[in-house]
Amino acid sequence: MYGKIDIQELAKFGNLEFIAKQVVEGFITGLHRSPFHGFSVEFAEHRLYNSGESTRHIDWKLYAKTDKLFVKRYEEETNLRCRIILDISSSMYFPKLDEKNPLNKLGFSIYSIASLMEIFKKQRDGVGITVFEDEIKLDTPLKTSPAHHRMIYNELEKLMVKQEERLDVQTSLSSILHQVAEKNHKRSLVIIFSDFFSNESLDELTDAFLHLKHNKHEVLLFNVMDKATEMNLDYPNKPTTFIDLESGEKIKLHPGEIKKSYQEEVAKVTSELKLKCTQFKIDFVEADIQEGIAFVLQQYLVKRQKII
Repeated sequence: MYGKIDIQELAKFGNLEFIAKQVVEGFITGLHRSPFHGFSVEFAEHRLYNSGESTRHIDWKLYAKTDKLFVKRYEEETNLRCRIILDISSSMYFPKLDEKNPLNKLGFSIYSIASLMEIFKKQRDGVGITVFEDEIKLDTPLKTSPAHHRMIYNELEKLMVKQEERLDVQTSLSSILHQVAEKNHKRSLVIIFSDFFSNESLDELTDAFLHLKHNKHEVLLFNVMDKATEMNLDYPNKPTTFIDLESGEKIKLHPGEIKKSYQEEVAKVTSELKLKCTQFKIDFVEADIQEGIAFVLQQYLVKRQKII
């Protein structure tokens, strides 16, 4: 896969910002060798000149270097306001970290967010982050300054340190989305990282999505999952104890006996959520933590191209 980076190897360096820069550099290199090479990451402040338009804003210095005509783009043309919403409820700490599973859903989301921030910096997009479980734990303004970026990296690193498994911390996504819609009055791109494991009904989530869309926000949902275990029930063929991380409830089942009915139910719920997102023109992306960060970055660029 293009741009795939060994996160575990980079993680040895410890610094989240450094890791994110390496991920994005590898991703950009991969873009130039892939069908997505047309996406501009390095030169978001320019666009190709269209024949017949005014030549007043052509960048002649860039023309001298590239032999191509580019027009300078102004801030209101190029910049996005990006609000990232991160779910840190108990189910996001799955799978349990060990030698077999060096990365859980929360860790994958944090590396993805840190890498997105590197692209935001290149594109001069404003970014803010909202971290929540049953309530909002962190809510930053949207800014573009280096000090603001360092603050967010620092908060994300704190979450990386707290990677111990936690039980009984539930999700309240619909409530959080209503609060985000109320607080963010200017049109923004809202990017959500969650596994959508909650006791909320589809109608409650639908109302929250409608609130965001009513306030003119664009929405990109990353449904973060460990597909092998959470979708395919890839467990030993013997009775296994399953624990609901958000309620603490335990049940002993034979994976092989419930696999078909379980997958059908998951597919039904996911299909209903996808359908609602399609109706509201919300991008719903299934993000498998085993697939790599490049996939998340690609989906962001696809979304950005649609709304710029």
